[in-house]
Amino acid sequence: MNIGYIGMGIMGRPMAHNLLKAGHALYVHNRSPEKCAPLVKAGATALDHAAAVTRAAAVVFINVPDTGDVEEVIFGDHGIAQEASESLVVIDNSTISPDATREFARRLKRQRGSRYLDAPVSGGDVGAKAGTLAIMVGGDKEVFERCRGLLEVLGSTVVHVGAVGMGQTCKACNQLFCALHLLACCEGITLARRAGLDPKTMIEVVSRGAGGSWSLANLGPKILRRDFAPGFMIDLLSKDLRLGMELAGRLQTCLPGAALARQLFTAAQAHGLGRQGTQALARIYEHLNQPETQM
Repeated sequence: MNIGYIGMGIMGRPMAHNLLKAGHALYVHNRSPEKCAPLVKAGATALDHAAAVTRAAAVVFINVPDTGDVEEVIFGDHGIAQEASESLVVIDNSTISPDATREFARRLKRQRGSRYLDAPVSGGDVGAKAGTLAIMVGGDKEVFERCRGLLEVLGSTVVHVGAVGMGQTCKACNQLFCALHLLACCEGITLARRAGLDPKTMIEVVSRGAGGSWSLANLGPKILRRDFAPGFMIDLLSKDLRLGMELAGRLQTCLPGAALARQLFTAAQAHGLGRQGTQALARIYEHLNQPETQM
C-alpha cells in the first residue's frame, strides 16, 4: 500500500520506519526536511508538503506536537485537505484536544469526504522503535477494521475505544497515569536517598511488588544514572496535562493530582528542562530538597 507519514519526531520517525520495513511504499514530510533523511536512505520518498504526500498515498498518518500543528497539516495552504479524496483515510497519532479532533474529522468529511481516525499512542521511543506501542483508536469501526493491519505494524496493543475523539480522551487518561506514576517514582527515590536506603535496591524490590510501575522500572534507573535524554520530553507531557485539565474543566471534573503534576512539570519548564526526558522531573525534587545552606 502507498502510505504517507507526516512528522518525523522522536515517535514519528521510528513508526514510519516500521511501516517501511513492513513492505509499504512510504512518502514522508517534515517541517525540517533533514529529519526525513534516514527514511529516504532506507527507501522512503520525501515530499515538500502534506498535499503532495496526500496525492501519493491511500492512508496518511500524522504525528506532530499539538492541536494547532494538526490543523495546519490538514487544513493549511499546502495541507491534506487540498488533495484529499473520498477514499483517503487520515490517521492521527498525535496527542491533541478531543474536541478539536471531532471538529477536524467533521470538517474533513464535509469538505472532501475523507475518513479520520484518532489513534494516539503510548510506549515511548522504545515502543515506537520495537513496534510494541499501545494504540487507542477513535472513529468509525469499519474504517478501523480496514486499517487494523497497518496499526498492528506499529503496536502490539491496538484497541478501538469508541467514536472519533475517544482515542484522544483515552490518551488524556493515559497521560494522567504517566505523570502521576512519575511523581511517585521521583518521590520514592527522593525519600530513599534522604533515609540512607540504596535507591537502586529500592527500585529492584518495589518494581516487583504492588508499588511497581512502568515509570519506576524504566525511568527510575535512568534517574539514578542521571540520564535525562528524552524518550518523551517534559514539554510534551506538560502539553498533554494541559489538554487533560482542559477536558476535566469542560466536564467539571476535579483532578487534584493532575493539577499538582502540571504545576511540577511547569516548574521543570521554568528551570529550562523542557527538552529533557520526563524523568528530569527528578531534578525539581532535588532542588526542593536541597539543604538550606546549598540553595
